[in-house]
This record gives sequence, structure tokens and C-alpha cells, in this order.
Amino acid sequence: MKTTIFYFSGTGNCLKIARDLAAQLKDAEVVSVAKAVKGEIDISADRIGLVFPVYAFNPPLIVLDFIRKLQAPFDKYIFAITTYAGAQGCALWQVARHLKQKGLNLSAGFGILMPSNYTPFGGAIPLEKQEELFAAAFKRTGEIADIVRQGRPHKMEGSNPLWYLVGRALYPPMLKMTRSEDKHFRSDEKCNNCGICEKVCPVNNIAMAEKKPVWLHKCEQCFACLQWCPQEAIQCGKNTAGRKRYHNPAVSLKDFLS
Repeated sequence: MKTTIFYFSGTGNCLKIARDLAAQLKDAEVVSVAKAVKGEIDISADRIGLVFPVYAFNPPLIVLDFIRKLQAPFDKYIFAITTYAGAQGCALWQVARHLKQKGLNLSAGFGILMPSNYTPFGGAIPLEKQEELFAAAFKRTGEIADIVRQGRPHKMEGSNPLWYLVGRALYPPMLKMTRSEDKHFRSDEKCNNCGICEKVCPVNNIAMAEKKPVWLHKCEQCFACLQWCPQEAIQCGKNTAGRKRYHNPAVSLKDFLS
């Protein structure tokens, strides 16, 4: 049976999970949500997967945009995998809710703990801890592949009810504020006008003007621009300068430039 796995990723965690899952399912393809959402999304595969990070205990807005455009039979097997560094909040619940509005069901929902890329809260964690998380994630991906391969329903995984409630409370302001929150990004004196930030942005939210990046207020908060900048010249707020950057070591800049 064929599986199409759609992923959204700024620094590679979800791309890595999607690729590992596709390799274990065999007859599977991996497709970028950011590319898919630009056109009509009509699914012919037997199974649909969504792999995405948790932002403020919710799914990225682009994932919800994707679901709104999704055209699929009501009985399609749909599964979702969140990657998170703190708590899942209500991310899977939000996906299930938006699918239901389309007459679709979330058949299975999973969560995988991965390193954070949200530099305003801290730099990259030590490599040894990253390796521990990667090993656990690979094992977990194999378990998920077994469930998906059989087309088995699986209850939505999640964190404790408190974080779920926090996620629901944050959802309305997230809808209102996320895309304009790029007002906190800037480039510093290390910027050499290479344009990589513009090229890696999955939603074309950056333009180069007078040899400096300008953010266009349709941001997804994926932090690709900050994490992939080879000069570490992009900052967000007051606390990111000097903090260690992160991207998943199993992916490359070329994966995002393409």
C-alpha cells in the first residue's frame, strides 16, 4: 500500500522522521507541506501522514492551511506525528479537529521528543543528549511504522491535561500573532549578504533589500533563517546572540535550498 508523508520542517527534525518512516514503510514518498500547500492537494495514496513540529503547544499554522486544502475520501487512513522539545500540548487535538471539519478522521497520532530549535529559549543542547534523542526517535519511528503498515487505529498521544489546556489558551493569540512575530528578527553586523536566509525560508517570507534581509510578516516561526545562517548573523529578540545554533545533523542545507 502506498503512503504519502507530508512534513513541515525548518531545521530538519521532521524531515528526518519523515524519511526514516518512509524507508521503513517501503512504498512511501515524502513531500514538503510548504510546497504542497501552494497547489491543490488531492491524495491518491492509501495512507496519508503528517509530520510537523509543535509550536506554542499547537501545530504550525501552515499545517492547518494544508488541512483546509486537503481533498481526500472520508475513510482515508490519516496519521500524524508531532516532534516536540517540551510538551505536545493540544497539537494533535487541533489537527483532529480541523480534519473533522473536512469530514476526515485522524486515525492515529504520535509524539516524538527531539532537540529544540527555539533559540530564544536557549542554544542547542549537548551533542551527547542529541544522540540519545535521535536513537530513541529512530526506535519510536520503527514502532510507528508497524502500526501504520497495518493501518491500525491508535489513540492520540499527548502530554498531561495542564499542557493541553495551556495549548488551547494559546491558540487564539497564536492565530492572530504568529505571522507578524518576525518583527523580532534582524541581521547583525556579521551579515555578508549571502542570501541563504531568503532561500531556506519555506514560505518566502524573506527578501533581500540593500544587502540585508527583510521579513515580510507571513512567518511560520520555523527558525530556518536563524539556524541555517552560516555567519550566525540572524538574531531574534535580545537573547540569541552567541547561543549555539541547531539543525538536525542528518539533513543538509541543500535539502532546504532545494
